[in-house]
Amino acid sequence: GGVRLPIVILCGIRTREETHEALEKGLTPVLYDLAAVETLSRESVQLDKKARIYLKVDTGMGRLGISHNDIGPFLQQIAPLKNLHIEGLTSHLATANEPESGFSEEQTERFEKAIFIGRSMGLDLPLNNMANSGGIMCHERTHFNMVRPGIMLYGGLPSPDFISPVPLTPVMHFRAQVLQIRDLPGKTPISYGRTYHTEGPCRIAVVSAGYSDGLSRNLSNRGKALIKGKKAAIVGAVCMNLTICDITGLKDVEPGDEVVFLGSQGEESIKGDDIARSAGTISYEVFCSIGRKNIREYLS
Repeated sequence: GGVRLPIVILCGIRTREETHEALEKGLTPVLYDLAAVETLSRESVQLDKKARIYLKVDTGMGRLGISHNDIGPFLQQIAPLKNLHIEGLTSHLATANEPESGFSEEQTERFEKAIFIGRSMGLDLPLNNMANSGGIMCHERTHFNMVRPGIMLYGGLPSPDFISPVPLTPVMHFRAQVLQIRDLPGKTPISYGRTYHTEGPCRIAVVSAGYSDGLSRNLSNRGKALIKGKKAAIVGAVCMNLTICDITGLKDVEPGDEVVFLGSQGEESIKGDDIARSAGTISYEVFCSIGRKNIREYLS
C-alpha cells in the first residue's frame, strides 16, 4: 500500500506463519512471553533476517505483558538469543482518563524502573512508549520517546466527562439515506417486538442503516439522527439493515435525503459520546462498530 514507515504489531505474533510473515515484511511485533521471543529468534536465524521487537511490560493494566517485577529475569533469559534487536519497552495506562487517580504516576514509576533495568543490562532501548490519548493530554511524564494516540485521532475524548486541554475536532461521519417516508395513524406499532407505538398521527422515515452497519441495537427508542439539520428520534427497534426515525414536524424530507447518525449536519451534531450515552457504552465501541461493510470516503 505504499507504507514506508515501520509497522508495529501491537498484539504480537502467535504462530510460525505469522512469525515468517513478520520477518519477510519487516514488521515489528510487540512480544510478551518467552516462547514467542524464542520462536522469532529461531526463525530469524533460519531466514537470516534481523528481527526488531518491542517488549510489553505490564505496569498495572493486568492485561498483556511481562510483569514489571519480572522484567530483569526475562531480559536475562532472552539475552543469549540471536538476531533480535529490542527497539524499546511498551506499556499501557489503565486510568489515564482519570487525572486525579494517581495510578498513572505509579505505573510510570514502574515503567521507568523497567527501562532503567534494561539499560543497566546494556540495552539501548531508544523507543519506549506508554502514553495513550489520556496520557498524551494529561500526563507529560508518560510521553518518553514516542506516544500512541488512539481516540483523539478521531477527535474523541477518553471519557464523556474528560476535559481536553487541547482543541479536538471530530473527523468521522456515519451517514445513510432515507429510503421511504410514511404517514402513520396513532397507536401504530413500529418495528420488531412492537416496542414503540405512535402516540398520534406520525410521519416516519425508514433509513438505510442498521445494526449490521454498526448502529447499536441499544439505540432502539433512545438514539437520534440528523435529518435536514434537525435531530430526529429513533423509534422502534433498530433492524439489521434499517432504522426508523420520527420526522413529524420536519419539512421537505424526501427519499434519498442524507441521514447522519454520527457527525454534523447544518448547525447540529451528534458526537461519539452522545451515542455512547444513549447506547450505554463508550465512544471507542461506537467508532469501532462502524465496520468495513460501509462504503468509506476519505477526505483531506
